[in-house]
Amino acid sequence: MSAEVEFAPSGFPTVERSGRPTGNIAAAALRFGSLIAFAAILIVFSLTAPYFLSIGNIGNVLGQSAISGVLAIGLTIVLIAGGSNVVTGGIDLSLAANMGLSAAVYASLTQLGYGDVTAIMASLLTGTLIGAVNAIAVVYAGIVPLLATLAVMNIVAGLELVLTGNTVLPASTPFLSALSASDSLGMPILAYVLIGFTAIVTAIVQYTPLGLRLYAVGEFPDAARAAGLPLRRLLAGSFVASGFSGGIAGILSVSYLSGSTTGSGEMLLPVVVTALLGSVFSRRLVPTVTGTLLSALLVGFLTNGFQLLNISSTLVSGVQGLLILIVVSATTLLRRQEA
Repeated sequence: MSAEVEFAPSGFPTVERSGRPTGNIAAAALRFGSLIAFAAILIVFSLTAPYFLSIGNIGNVLGQSAISGVLAIGLTIVLIAGGSNVVTGGIDLSLAANMGLSAAVYASLTQLGYGDVTAIMASLLTGTLIGAVNAIAVVYAGIVPLLATLAVMNIVAGLELVLTGNTVLPASTPFLSALSASDSLGMPILAYVLIGFTAIVTAIVQYTPLGLRLYAVGEFPDAARAAGLPLRRLLAGSFVASGFSGGIAGILSVSYLSGSTTGSGEMLLPVVVTALLGSVFSRRLVPTVTGTLLSALLVGFLTNGFQLLNISSTLVSGVQGLLILIVVSATTLLRRQEA
């Protein structure tokens, strides 16, 4: 059966096979089922949890989702360029540790008397360097991304402990205060940061030739290689971009928590859940930035609803693990069926 690779105007690669439609009924069912599940969660919690749909609580969820959302978008870029197979494809397990070290660098510099500009540049540079180390390990050393980023995660977590002495480093500056504030409507500034960051990355990844090449490298590496695309450079760039996102998340974390705190590794599971779950909101079950934003809000509202109902956080982690299992299993089976 012949296959023809095309790229839609939105930047998503599509595959058309002779004698069968492009659309996949099962994929559409999974996508709309996810939207229905999202709506059902909002309805159930609005009926059972007090103040769940209040303006203040919605703003609180958006603000809380900003950090994990930025990290998940960084991971989404790696998933796009490396392929969504989490074992052999793109994955970055060092993002949460990246955020922790970047936050520690920011807080340490402010305690030493440096200004916000210096601390911001140092945090972004820290995150970018971690991404570059991942790129070297994966692209040039040939280590499987799952193992390479796991090793980098442990190294970075160790560096954070050395820098902070496993203690909280408080930080307070005018910039951090402004970033953690809310507007006249009660909407956190962090929510606007998440929306703005999503809009910028969406414009780059889904509506520019660069984004088109990233999708080509991740979905059709053989065709991309035959077309002369620089696969290694594009894949390396995705890890660097992911690391840069970790640096941004570190700055947001310092603002939200008023300093650098330990336990950044706990963010890893929500970030992975958000990035993987985002694919079910796309047309062809491929990672998209907008899908990741919807996923971040879904996970944020789910966690917030459990908190309002005083449900144990252990159950939240269990639900997040179950979501990973369901999404990965469903998308793997559907792609195998298409192949």
